[in-house]
Amino acid sequence: MANRATSAAARALQLAASRPNLFCSRQGLRKACMATVAPPVTQNSMSKRGPTAMVFMNMGGPSTTDEVGDFLSRLFSDGDLIPLGRLQNYLGPLISRRRTPKIQKQYADIGGGSPIRKWSEYQCEEMCKILDQISPETAPHKPYVAFRYANPLTEHMYEQMLKDGFGNGKGGRAVAFTQYPQYSCSTTGSSLNELWKWRNRLEGKRASGDMHPPGSITWSVIDRWPTHSGLVEAFAQNIEAQLKTYPEDRRKDVVLLFSAHSLPMSVVNRGDPYPAEVAATVYAVMSRLGFSNPYRLTWQSQVGPSAWLGAQTSDTVREYVKRGHTDLVLVPIAFTSDHIETLYEIDKEVMHEDAQGHPGVKRAESLNGSKVFIQALADIAKAHLESGQSCSKQMGLRCQGCTSERCLESKKFFAGEQAFTSGTVVR
Repeated sequence: MANRATSAAARALQLAASRPNLFCSRQGLRKACMATVAPPVTQNSMSKRGPTAMVFMNMGGPSTTDEVGDFLSRLFSDGDLIPLGRLQNYLGPLISRRRTPKIQKQYADIGGGSPIRKWSEYQCEEMCKILDQISPETAPHKPYVAFRYANPLTEHMYEQMLKDGFGNGKGGRAVAFTQYPQYSCSTTGSSLNELWKWRNRLEGKRASGDMHPPGSITWSVIDRWPTHSGLVEAFAQNIEAQLKTYPEDRRKDVVLLFSAHSLPMSVVNRGDPYPAEVAATVYAVMSRLGFSNPYRLTWQSQVGPSAWLGAQTSDTVREYVKRGHTDLVLVPIAFTSDHIETLYEIDKEVMHEDAQGHPGVKRAESLNGSKVFIQALADIAKAHLESGQSCSKQMGLRCQGCTSERCLESKKFFAGEQAFTSGTVVR
């Protein structure tokens, strides 16, 4: 047992030292990273079914370099994302401390912090403005952001909702809207597990043992949307804009490299749906483009010695440039805004180091403030609100190799909310 523990610790430390940007979803402008607090609401203030809380879930990222240590500590403590077994509580803090200086330098290089909070709050607020117009029966729609590892944390978001008039005997409806278009147990699954945990702590069983106390918040989940037409259109427009920067006689031969965060093969082999859903997004985008260019799906951010889903983006760019394919457009296909994996890993490492700064290697703009994308978010939310469904049928199906009781109970809870979503939200 001691030898196994020592070996696990060594592997984890090797993983931590090998690369500094594991699963760090983030973005880099320090300005406008302050939280926007939703004003207090009154149940049924605009309609018999409103107000509705719209909660954007994402991994988050440190808004300043001073927040990097806490961000990494939470990240490496999450067994859904980085399973370290019985050594999690020991290795997590150790790994995060060793990685902090290197990660701080990276965030300093992209502007001093992640812009993911800025973009998430902007996208959610703009979506809610549209929803108030196109779905008045569920208005007003109140924007919230819940990050897994950075402020605003899930528990802080939930506490704010309670202060704003949701729950606490007043009822109300909330939609957990994942900002990972493609589902993975390590991303959306982890965020939902965290939401379920804090829902139980703040609103769960009371003296009666009722898991649905009268007047608690009714939750539903938008858990995946990999091929939504609006998402596809937003990606396609950004690709077309970048293709126009190439001479017309070379444009059709530009290679499109779609890049998504990789997963360990142990997670893939467990049955995680993420690789298939990312591939579905890529195919939908290429269909919209009329298969105008050659393309490949690549994977970034592999760490450590174990097997990961490949081919790696960095290896692919190096090899293609070596072969003479120097007109390449990198497309971050699994991210809804800029963060460290676009601003640092792709822009600084891949494009300038792996591609040796070749001018033909470019990146399509991230979705960020795209009006097409924000309209798509509103359309997805409206369809969900009208469906009366608590979550997709896919979400209720566990991975073939899943042994997590937390995952099982979380899925049971959100699927069980079906009884409340189609009727009145005050119970």
